[in-house]
Amino acid sequence: MDDPKTLDLIKELVLRLLSSSDPSAAAAAGAEATAAAELPRALRFAHRLLSSRLSPSIAPDEAAMAESIKRHLAVSGRSADALAFADLHSKLAARAAAPGAVRNRWSLLYLLKSLSDDRRHRDPHLLLPSSSCAAAPGGLPALPLDNHSPSPRRPARKTLGPSGGVLLVSKDPENIREIALREYADLVMDETEVSESALVRDVLYACQGIDGRYVRFDKISDGYDLPESLKLPRSTKTLVRKLCEMGFLFRKVRGYITESMSRFPAEEVGTVGQAFCSALQDELSDYYKLLAVLESQSLNPIPTPGSDSGVPGNYLSLRRLAVWLAEPFVRMRLMAVLVDGCRGLRGGAMAGAIHSQAQHGDPLVRDFMGRLLRRVCSPLFEMVRSWVLEGELEDVFAEFFILSQPVKAESLWREGYRIQSAMLPSFISPTLAQRILRTGKSINFLRVCCEDNGWAEAAAEVAALVGTTTRRGGLEYGETDALEALVVEAAKRIDRHLMDVIRKRYRFKDHCLAIKQYLLLGQGDFVQYLMDIVGPELSEPANTISSFQLAGLLETAIRASNAQYDDRDILDRLKVKMMDHGDGDRGWDVFSLEYDARVPLDTVFTASVMKRYLKIFNFLWKLKRVEHALTGLWKTMKPNRIISCAFAKEGSIKAQFVSVLRKCQVLWNEMNHFVTNFEYYIMFEVLEVSWAHFSEEMDAAKDLDDLLTAHDKYLNSIAEKSLLGERSHGVLKTLFALFDIILRFRSHSDRWFERIHELQLRGKGKTRTRSKEQDSWLDGGRKAMIQLAGELLRKMGEDLDLIAIDYSASLDDFISQLPLQQHVDLKFLLFRLDFTEFYSGLSCSK
Repeated sequence: MDDPKTLDLIKELVLRLLSSSDPSAAAAAGAEATAAAELPRALRFAHRLLSSRLSPSIAPDEAAMAESIKRHLAVSGRSADALAFADLHSKLAARAAAPGAVRNRWSLLYLLKSLSDDRRHRDPHLLLPSSSCAAAPGGLPALPLDNHSPSPRRPARKTLGPSGGVLLVSKDPENIREIALREYADLVMDETEVSESALVRDVLYACQGIDGRYVRFDKISDGYDLPESLKLPRSTKTLVRKLCEMGFLFRKVRGYITESMSRFPAEEVGTVGQAFCSALQDELSDYYKLLAVLESQSLNPIPTPGSDSGVPGNYLSLRRLAVWLAEPFVRMRLMAVLVDGCRGLRGGAMAGAIHSQAQHGDPLVRDFMGRLLRRVCSPLFEMVRSWVLEGELEDVFAEFFILSQPVKAESLWREGYRIQSAMLPSFISPTLAQRILRTGKSINFLRVCCEDNGWAEAAAEVAALVGTTTRRGGLEYGETDALEALVVEAAKRIDRHLMDVIRKRYRFKDHCLAIKQYLLLGQGDFVQYLMDIVGPELSEPANTISSFQLAGLLETAIRASNAQYDDRDILDRLKVKMMDHGDGDRGWDVFSLEYDARVPLDTVFTASVMKRYLKIFNFLWKLKRVEHALTGLWKTMKPNRIISCAFAKEGSIKAQFVSVLRKCQVLWNEMNHFVTNFEYYIMFEVLEVSWAHFSEEMDAAKDLDDLLTAHDKYLNSIAEKSLLGERSHGVLKTLFALFDIILRFRSHSDRWFERIHELQLRGKGKTRTRSKEQDSWLDGGRKAMIQLAGELLRKMGEDLDLIAIDYSASLDDFISQLPLQQHVDLKFLLFRLDFTEFYSGLSCSK
């Protein structure tokens, strides 16, 4: 402002504005007198205005401003002026690089247009600026853009342009359009009781949840509305109601935040809920800033060019307010939808509900939801990181999809942790959730059950490796690949360390082999010797047998067999167990072996698993007992003991004795054939084959779950193939009936041959205990002995026939049920038992 040239230009501009454009001399003389009187005051006002630091409230855009001036001139019917202005503006822009050129052209254009608009607003009856209008008090007159503009009331006429051509000054000679606009404005004013600025103010209050003078909250309709008695155009009421919907949504969001943050105890909200409320509050803070700006605009309206009618307008009208609130309305409605969907939810369930709303095609909604979910899911991702790298479950408010519960050490892996499906967010797949669960379980299993800290090194390696792939070394929503990479890498390294500890430090395979050898009776010499020495004890009533004595016999069997060369730690785990028994049970019925699987092996060999082993042991023990009984019976029937009988020299008795002995031998052969083939099937086709498969799967197991699955499959295979499955109760009952018949045959045979041996001793005059009755029997002669022997052999033959009939019926029933079994190996058992089709042919003949 200190430049003399600039001051001269400002003075010239003020003089031009104060001068008259009327060509008459009288008017010119009056204008000059007025200009001379007003010049000092107007010049001071112009200096003060140009020296101020005020800036326009609109963005500086030279092209837009030039286009607005040209449009205004064209609409006003001054096409020639519009063309002249465009030519001058282009010349001014072309000299932008010349020395002394105007630098801030936009400010110059804005000043000239503001001066012109100011005059038009001062005289609403004038459609176009008049060059003869004097300056209003306290301000500058409007800028005359053309000294030859036609009067607004003057009919349209043709004038010569600067080049001498004919230009059309106005397309509306009678000002019909302007008159119609004024009439419409008057009609609107007649139907309106409230000014638009008052409505704008009330709408802004409603958007903040505050009742205004006219717009109030209606509890019945649950929204903001205008009184029905208020006189307003229908379009205005509709627009106000639409804008006030923002207030309804705002109240809902704000009410949810207030309710959640004031709720007690905090467990009902949780960290995810708190993060959600914090994110909503931040969004409302931005919304508050916008409302503050809009409210300031409503309190300090900015004059802008009005309509063609010349009626001045307010900058913040209802229409403009709708434009300003369009984008915030989308966000507020989305927050209200989330609030409704998340009510009553917490933790992973809340995160999943919010994630379901993020699948949207609108970039605005997608960006907003992504920003919100990054805040909401932050606690969950921190829990995942802490769980898979440290095994820590910092879930104070039970929000995580992994739930822990206090259990004993042996149940830690199977029951200590589980997945809450209700808390599993939808952006984490069930497969990934299972990996997350297993990784943390492995760390806790190593820490608690194995007392091992080697996992920490593996977790540190994973954190260092995967941390370099994330942007900030952490996990956020949307980084599913980084999360999966972290979990997969951590699971691989920690599970590998866990399997090394189980296999090498705790020798899992050696213990499995020991159970196979002793509980599944795979150590043949040990089982045979054990049966020989405990047989007499187990034949007694169960309530008379001492467990300590049986434990001593077990130790004797170990020392007398190859079992003595096994590791002492394994042998010390082998113990005798007497099952619950009643008054009529014998020792054979309640005797069993058990294996003490200590921590951490008891995770695999749980109490329920050991019960299954006990069930298999009882079945195999009974099979071994039957096989042992048939072997003992064969020793009793050896020919050298029968030839030595004293009464075998008698013809009739000898023939009868040979017939009975033949029946006994034939029946023994049938029973031995069945037991031998069945035992071979169990010991080799079942136990050995199942062990071979289990051994392969055991070596290939990558984690403890794989190991548990392989072991369960191993036990299921043994149970199904050994007729111990749930679908084999009928055939197992028939098999036990066969075993009972064989044991009855052994018991009867022992009594028979004992009586025969007694008769043999009596025939020789030798008895273990001589009594008077036996002496009289010997004095009776040989005839009485032969008669007693014949009666014994007859009874023996009848008993053999009954046993043979029962055995054949039970065996036929057993063989007929084998083809109905599901497992293919049981059909192979049928082939082994009936490879000559003897039983099939026998059944057909019947």
